[in-house]
Amino acid sequence: MKNEINISISKKVFNKAFIHLLECIKRYLILYGGAGSGKSYFICERYLYKLLKNKTCNLLVVRKTGKSNRDSTYALFKQIISKWKLNKYFKINESDLRIKCLLNGNEIVFAGLDDVEKLKSITFSKGELTDVWIEEASEILESDFNQLDVRLRGKGTQKQIVISFNPIDINHWLKKRFFDIKSDNVEVMHSTYLNNDFLDDDYKELLESYKNTDPYYYDVYCLGNWGVLGKTVFDAKKLQERLQNIPKPLKIGYFSYDYDGIKISDIKWVNDKNGYINIYQVPNVPKITKYCIGCDTAGDGSDYFTAHVLNAETGEQVATLKQQFDADQYAKQIYCLGMYYKEALVGIEANFDSFPIMELQRLGYTNQYVREAVDTYTGKTEKRFGFKTTSLTRPTIISKLIEIVREHTEVINDRDTIEELLTIVRNEKGRIEAPDGGHDDQMMGLAIAHHIREQVVFDTEPIEVHSQYRFNIEKINETNNDYGEEIVIV
Repeated sequence: MKNEINISISKKVFNKAFIHLLECIKRYLILYGGAGSGKSYFICERYLYKLLKNKTCNLLVVRKTGKSNRDSTYALFKQIISKWKLNKYFKINESDLRIKCLLNGNEIVFAGLDDVEKLKSITFSKGELTDVWIEEASEILESDFNQLDVRLRGKGTQKQIVISFNPIDINHWLKKRFFDIKSDNVEVMHSTYLNNDFLDDDYKELLESYKNTDPYYYDVYCLGNWGVLGKTVFDAKKLQERLQNIPKPLKIGYFSYDYDGIKISDIKWVNDKNGYINIYQVPNVPKITKYCIGCDTAGDGSDYFTAHVLNAETGEQVATLKQQFDADQYAKQIYCLGMYYKEALVGIEANFDSFPIMELQRLGYTNQYVREAVDTYTGKTEKRFGFKTTSLTRPTIISKLIEIVREHTEVINDRDTIEELLTIVRNEKGRIEAPDGGHDDQMMGLAIAHHIREQVVFDTEPIEVHSQYRFNIEKINETNNDYGEEIVIV
């Protein structure tokens, strides 16, 4: 019988901000944030711990190039092995960039994504590949990640991919894949230099000096915020500052209700951490507070239905909705949200899908935003439900939102909204829009919400809308420059 070797590793060697991740078994472990946070150092410590502890743990460490791996992760593993005085338990092969645990045969292999053939031929002396660490993942393509993800398969052992990076670009595929879509298979840890108990004061001063000399570097590499590359429409500095003080939702969830095919009753709030409605302020019942809800429907180039509830007097964002579902489901949730906020004024975009407007009216919710429009058949000015986005109204409401962001950023409470606003740019023709593959659903919903506020605050006489109003299709007028279909409410 071989003599057992007991190796004791003090918890004090680990940065306490990360130690809760030692035993994380989720498929994807994401560590991102600023420079000097100690995330890469902790990942090395964690894998040495796993190599010693687990019966089978074979790790592939990758970066964009093999040379960058040799100079960073490989050197860091060797440094920690020496610091922990474990050299006699590991065999380090300089030529092959391999580190092998002599106690159980577990191995670490270092490779660059610039040598795909080498990646395909990597094998381990004992067992299969169980772990992949992608360092500086913002440098690699999503297709490279997909190849690694497919490579890490099999049912014999627990598999995990660790991803570490600085958030250099808010439009990066990493954000869209692991942050914008919620998944129970993903564990995310954000960190900055303030989380590093072992960082020296000189390095802290160096990072903080960028606040005045290089705002982009300071936001990304000091504060660990998502970077914004290029010229953005909205004030990026103000939005980044707001992200530092953004509140957490009071409640996350959705509404349940009874529906008999005609009306909705027995509305109840359901708490659900994976829900699609964020509540930042509950309705102020004792005080006479009016609310409005701006809604953007999912249309061409858009995947989400969105809604923003504002305190109509102050403009403060008190709730948001963002979800992919059918138009009838959206209408029913808006009905419940409107009733929850004291029969708030609801303004729904009427361009792509007028069904939610019609459905709200059918359900008996008539407190909807009313616009004046010229009927294309009769030439008469009529009142119609919903907000119509045209070549005139779109830049007008966005310009108003630009001013609000610049002068009153504090009224925006939703992180997802701010992160989308940071991506909005002007295209080569000067049109304000989301970048390729991005979305402007949150922007449009919030812009509509601020636009319809005036109808709540300043209208003293209620607008009478008769139930006999029905939906007609306007005759297409090529001179009106509307976006989308010409379906409106008459």
